[in-house]
Amino acid sequence: MLTVSNVSLQFGKRVLFDEVNIKFTKGNCYGIIGANGAGKSTFLKILSGEQEPTSGHVSLEPGKRMSFLEQDHFKYDEVPVLETVMRGNEPLFNIKKEMDELYAKPDFSEADGVKAGELGVVFEEMGGWNAETDAATLLSNVGIPEEDHYTLMGDLDSKSKVRVLLAQALFGNPDVLVLDEPTNDLDVETINWLENFLADYENTVIVVSHDRHFLDTVCTHIVDLDYKKLNLYTGNYSFWYQASQLATRQRAQANKKAEEKKKELQEFISRFSSNVAKAKQATARKKMIEKLDMQEIKPSSRRYPAIIFEREREAGDQILEVENLSAKLEDEVLFDKVTFNLAKGDKVAIIARKSLAKTAFFEIISGNQAADGGTYKWGVTTKQTYLPLDNTAYFQSDIDLVDWLRQYVETDEERHAEYIRTFLGRMLFSGDEGLKASNVLSGGEKMRIMFSRMMLLKGNVLLFDEPTNHLDLESISALNNSLENFKGTIVMSSHDHELVQTVCNRIIEITPRGVIDRYMSYDEYLKDPKVKELKQKLYKD
Repeated sequence: MLTVSNVSLQFGKRVLFDEVNIKFTKGNCYGIIGANGAGKSTFLKILSGEQEPTSGHVSLEPGKRMSFLEQDHFKYDEVPVLETVMRGNEPLFNIKKEMDELYAKPDFSEADGVKAGELGVVFEEMGGWNAETDAATLLSNVGIPEEDHYTLMGDLDSKSKVRVLLAQALFGNPDVLVLDEPTNDLDVETINWLENFLADYENTVIVVSHDRHFLDTVCTHIVDLDYKKLNLYTGNYSFWYQASQLATRQRAQANKKAEEKKKELQEFISRFSSNVAKAKQATARKKMIEKLDMQEIKPSSRRYPAIIFEREREAGDQILEVENLSAKLEDEVLFDKVTFNLAKGDKVAIIARKSLAKTAFFEIISGNQAADGGTYKWGVTTKQTYLPLDNTAYFQSDIDLVDWLRQYVETDEERHAEYIRTFLGRMLFSGDEGLKASNVLSGGEKMRIMFSRMMLLKGNVLLFDEPTNHLDLESISALNNSLENFKGTIVMSSHDHELVQTVCNRIIEITPRGVIDRYMSYDEYLKDPKVKELKQKLYKD
C-alpha cells in the first residue's frame, strides 16, 4: 500500500539513510524505533512529503489517503475545534466547503444546483452527512468536552490542543495513519482508549513512540532504524528487545573470538614477516586478517548509559511518615488528607489526575515547598536524592560537566578529573563531551547528568518526578533495569506505564479528598473494581 523505494537522505557528508526499501501493508501497525538522532521523525517527514529525500521515492497506492499527527500546535488557532478535526479528511472537508459556498450564493443558479447535487452524491458516499457526529465522538473519546467543540483552537491549553490534533489525525478512517509521539500529554485513560482504537484499526499505522507499553500493545511489527538502514521485524517492542539483546550477546562473543584470532595472527606476522622461510605463511595470515575484518559485525548505533544506583548505607525501618498532608494552588485543592507510612524497600508510584498535584507533593516531601497543611517526617537513617520535574535551576552556569559533577562528590578520589571523566563516559559523555558547558545541554543530556548526580550522592531513598522525560528508549531501558535492581526505597511519578508496572509494588493516588493506597501492581490497580468505585467517590464534584 505504501512503498519506500531506494530512499537515501544525506546532509553534507552525514548519511542518515542509505538505500532504504520497505513496504507498509494494510492491517499492520509498524513501530519505528532507533537511537536519538538516527532520523525517525525525519523519516516520517519523508513519508508525508514534507522532506524530500536525496534519492529514491515514496509511493502511496492510488486512491488511498494518508493522515499525519500535526506537530504545529498553533496552525489552527483561528479555527473552531470541531472544524479542525474535520479538516483531517481534506477531500471531504473541501467538498463540504464547496457545497456550502454554492448554497450561500445570492444568485444560486440551476447550474449551481446541478453541481451541488453532484457534490452531494460524492459527499454521501464519503460518509459526509455523519462527519460532524463522528468528529464530535472522536473529540469526546480523547477527552475534549462538548462545550469546547465550537471554541477556537487558540483558546485551548497546549494539552487540549494535542488531543484535538490527535482526533484530527484519526478522523475519517485514513488508509495510512502516521503518528509521531501520539501519547505525549495524554492521561492514562486516553492512552488506553487510543491503544484499543489502534489495536482494532483495520488499515495501516506507522508510529514513533518512546512509550514501550504503547508499542507493545499496538504494534504488529518493529522497524529498527540502525546502520543507516530500516530493518523490519515481526512482533512487538518487547519481542524485538529480547531478540536484539540476544543478538548483541552473540555478536559480542563472535567479535571476541575474531579479536583473539586476529591477535594471534598479528603476533605470527610480527614474528615471522622478516623470515624468508615463513614469508608465505605470514602473507596468508594477512589475508585471513583482512577476511576477519570484512566479516566483523558493525556495532549498533545504540548506546546504553550505565545507570547504577548504589546506597551509601542501608536505611532502618523508619522511612517516611506522612500525616494529613495537603496542598493548594490559589483556590484549587491539589490534594488533601494524604496519610501513609513508607516501609523499607517500598517502590511506590504516586499518581494523580493533575500532574501539578504530583509535582507539588514531591516538592513538599523534598523540602523545597511548604505544605498548606499536615506534616511529613523522614527517618533519621534515610538519605534522599531527588530528580525534580523542572531541573532548570541546576543548569544556570556555564561550568563544564567535570566541574558540574565535582560539586556532588565527597572524597578526594572522586574529585579527581580522571575519575569523573570515566564516570561521565559511562553516562555517554565521552572525550571532549565532558568539557561541554552544562547550560547548553539538551533535555536528554540534562536527565543523564542529573542521574549521574543522584548516583554520586548514593541515597537510600530515590525520589523521581517523571524520570523518563526527554529520554530515548535506550536510556529508559537502562533506567528501568537499574530501578528494578535497586535495594532501597523508591517514590516516583511517571507516565511510562512499563516503568511503573515493572518497578513499583505499591500505588498511592493522591486526590482532593484523600488518598488511595494499595500494595499491588499498576495493571492490577487500573483494573481493580474497588479502586474504581473509590475513585468515583473521591473525585465526585
